[in-house]
Amino acid sequence: MNDIIAAVSTGMSVSAIGIIRLSGMGCASVADKVFTLNNGRSLSQAPDRKLMLGVLKDKQGRIIDQCMAVFSRGPHSYTGEDTVEFHCHGSPAVLSAGLEAIYLAGARPAGRGEFTKRAFLNGQLGLTQAEAVIDLIEAETADAAANAAGQVGGRLQKKLQPVYSALTDLCSHFHAVLDYPDEDIDDFSLSGYSSTVRDNARVLYDLLKTFGQGQILRRGAAAAIVGKPNVGKSSLLNALAGYDRVIVTEIAGTTRDTVEETVLLGSTRLRLIDTAGIHHTADKIEAMGVERSRKEAENADLVLFVCDGSQPLTAEDHAVIELCADHENAVALINKSDLGAAVVPSDLPFMYVIPICAKTGQGLDQLADVVDGMFQGEAPCDGSILTNTRQYDAIRRAYESLLQALQGLQLGLTPDAVLTDVEAAMEAMGEVTGATVREDITARIFERFCVGK
Repeated sequence: MNDIIAAVSTGMSVSAIGIIRLSGMGCASVADKVFTLNNGRSLSQAPDRKLMLGVLKDKQGRIIDQCMAVFSRGPHSYTGEDTVEFHCHGSPAVLSAGLEAIYLAGARPAGRGEFTKRAFLNGQLGLTQAEAVIDLIEAETADAAANAAGQVGGRLQKKLQPVYSALTDLCSHFHAVLDYPDEDIDDFSLSGYSSTVRDNARVLYDLLKTFGQGQILRRGAAAAIVGKPNVGKSSLLNALAGYDRVIVTEIAGTTRDTVEETVLLGSTRLRLIDTAGIHHTADKIEAMGVERSRKEAENADLVLFVCDGSQPLTAEDHAVIELCADHENAVALINKSDLGAAVVPSDLPFMYVIPICAKTGQGLDQLADVVDGMFQGEAPCDGSILTNTRQYDAIRRAYESLLQALQGLQLGLTPDAVLTDVEAAMEAMGEVTGATVREDITARIFERFCVGK
């Protein structure tokens, strides 16, 4: 990490401000070759972490922008190294020309996530904090952002560290007694540590339980809109999306395939799936759409059953109701409430039944409240929710290893056999905290990042 890296950190689209970032020992000297302060001094002589006004030049020495620059000396910077940032006007032409000049002055292009990777390798961020950075960038709801921000602040790391520390104490006590029998060290007894193993296994179990909520935070809940043809499923999707995403006609069977749209309903991000009307049909293509609708309903996190409330329920309605009967999260929507009420809530065997009008938006606020109640979860969105699949897998392996250790305690196995499972749990946890993470895992983690972060 002795070389100097540089990249645009704000993307290359037109914007009010664009930021070029450099990191590495000597980056201020590189910056001095392309930037001059208005007071005539070089940036390398500027006060630490103070924005200074000056001019940025391209490779031909032409002034291309009057902008601000800040020099942060390591280790008091994001990466832990000397860093420089140019806060330019957000013209892609300016940013490209400035970056090209910086490369010619001695920097090289930064790789994906290389700034954050350096922050991790230099001890500025723990691994869970580093991984949460990209989650914060990609967050699409306030709850997702709050949880990611909590993890960037180290909340997940702080939850896991006491577990790792307790297991370390257990193993070190055993090895101390084994390696130094003549020292005045308390005798090692597995029975004295059974509660330690059990209590810390419970901490991991409680964390694993939040993963379902975390997946909803991160990717949204898949919500299948189902019902017989021409009950207003596509109108509902359009109403929730806020624009005419799907063609709507009075002709039954307009939708023959699934159509997806992501929306924010209340505080919950939904991946809405408008499905073909479920009914018996001799049309081969339409039948394929119906079968796909059934599969979407079976696999969805949420099923929204829609019926035409202005008409009595039919056999086709009841067939769709039966499809929804065993689903954990299902809501019945009695649509077309503006046309009369041939169907009342007591006619439908659902815990949640809401009269709506997709045309006017009536009832959609009530639907938002119900959906939020289903998917908000018990854990607060403060960094305590596990959202990362890689972390989930590692913590699951750690938990299973502790269960094996507890089983070994109950069977009366020798300490070395039990501690093999404890050490396996520590190794798996180390993949999350960064204590034992391998280089290939580190590389894979930062591949998710964008260049410049």
